[in-house]
Amino acid sequence: MSGERKISFFNMAKRSIPVVFKAAPGHCAVDIALGTASSAALALNVAVTQNLFDAVAGAAMGSKGFWDCVPALLLFAGLVVGQQIADGAFQFHWRMWIEKAAGRIKTLLHRKLQRIDPARFEETEFLDDTNKAREAVCVLPYFVMAILAIVTDYGVFFAAVGAYLFRLKPMLLVTIMMSFVPALLAQVVRGRVFAKLEAENAPIRREYDYYKKALCDREYFKETRILGIFHFLHGLFAGSLRLLTGKTWKAERNTALLELSLNITAFLGMGASAAMLFAATMSGEITVGAFAAVFSALGLIFGRMERIVTHHMGRLLREIGKVNNFFRLLDMPEVTGAEGTIDFAQGVEADKINFTYPGRDAPAVKAVSLRIHDGETVAIVGENGAGKSTLVRLLTGIYRPSEGAVKIGGLDSAEVSPASLFRGISGVFQKYQRYKMTLGENVAISDVSRPACPDGIANALQQADAETYGLDTDAMLSPEYGGTDVSGGQWQRLAIARGLYRPCGFIVLDEPTSAIDPVEETRIYTKFRQLAEGKCAVIVTHRLGSAKLAHRIVVMDAGQIVDAGTHEALLSRPGKYADMWAAQAQWYEREATG
Repeated sequence: MSGERKISFFNMAKRSIPVVFKAAPGHCAVDIALGTASSAALALNVAVTQNLFDAVAGAAMGSKGFWDCVPALLLFAGLVVGQQIADGAFQFHWRMWIEKAAGRIKTLLHRKLQRIDPARFEETEFLDDTNKAREAVCVLPYFVMAILAIVTDYGVFFAAVGAYLFRLKPMLLVTIMMSFVPALLAQVVRGRVFAKLEAENAPIRREYDYYKKALCDREYFKETRILGIFHFLHGLFAGSLRLLTGKTWKAERNTALLELSLNITAFLGMGASAAMLFAATMSGEITVGAFAAVFSALGLIFGRMERIVTHHMGRLLREIGKVNNFFRLLDMPEVTGAEGTIDFAQGVEADKINFTYPGRDAPAVKAVSLRIHDGETVAIVGENGAGKSTLVRLLTGIYRPSEGAVKIGGLDSAEVSPASLFRGISGVFQKYQRYKMTLGENVAISDVSRPACPDGIANALQQADAETYGLDTDAMLSPEYGGTDVSGGQWQRLAIARGLYRPCGFIVLDEPTSAIDPVEETRIYTKFRQLAEGKCAVIVTHRLGSAKLAHRIVVMDAGQIVDAGTHEALLSRPGKYADMWAAQAQWYEREATG
């Protein structure tokens, strides 16, 4: 999503209304009906007020009796009560449907993000665009509500009152309308200022959100307190907050001064309208009842006109930048492909693949060719930054190669839909998730396509040596929700159980055992190889004691495969693997003598 495009209000309105209506169609229809009824009653009240005042004036002059005034009074009272009921129902209802629509729009956004190339999440510009789009989730329903209010609620009111005023005195209507033209121009300028501000604020807001998380989240508090870096982080947090508020304050100040100078015209217009109304009454052009009705309604007319210009139009023009960002993200290309059926008997093959992350010049994987046979366990080893995890993402179809081809069970990852590829793949990754759910749910979440199987959960926990928790599978693993927590090593075993629970023909362990000592890691990988019999399997590790358990070891350095073979073959010749083994030998002394 590079470059800025011109924002069209009408295009944004045309796209926004169907999205919000689809999110909550019934609520939108009720909201329109209530708003229209309330405004119609309010507009009709002007004519009813004239009728009442004329009746009262006639009774005062003796041309009418008391009972002649009663129907007009009852009509006036009924209309006021009806308007208040409709307005109250409207005010209650719109908050409810705004929340419902926002929730469904957030779901729409998350589904879109799921279909975007995962490699884009490594790109700073894309992360800024995502932040902007998320800001629009709650804005979009209000944006549409403002449009609907102007067209239906306020539209009905001003159409009815405008027709009444035009019939009464055309120049009065013209004066009122012209009074708000400068104020409307001020809101157009305001909208442009805040659209530009939103583009500038997105990267700053991401920093602000991160620093806030580092200060407040449980996962950070031990380190921030022990290392004494709370005040340092707080300084960064305060700095980003000052930058955000400073930019917003400057924009608010400049646009407010412009609004103030232009809104004076509205005040002058109200004075001119009152003077014109008084002169028309004195000259006999309009009745005393019409004067009283219009004079009492002038405040309402100017109040609603001001609300349209400064509140609704102001909000529309101010938030249009965020709405535009939302649709820019929805317009992003998606990862697509044909449906297919994987046959892991054909193994997994990479043929001369290259991959470069967006925004970077150097490739993370260069000219890699690798074939994993059915039933074979391959270990990928190398130092940090060698390209191991990137290669795994390519072999599993998460990333698509820039050049070359990856075939997973006979299917080309660049031509088949991700859903088809992932259907038979499972994995446990270094940055596994600690879901705030029950122990059983933390395991069964890897296969939500079927009901949770208690026996399958218990079996997976046993295979991962995670059954020693002493906890029931219904135990909540989150202190925040009244449950308990477990150690880092136990969480890692639980993550492994999650990967084993999912039915698959290809399974990957991408360094999920960093919090477990080398000897214990070796035990886990020994069991993993036994469980992976008959499947394509990949172990990614920088600890070579575990790698030697694989059928074959692939050595990576600087994004390339520099050697491959069995543990014994690689040790028998000088090279990267032999050097790494010598450096790590002391880790395995206990294993060799135990």
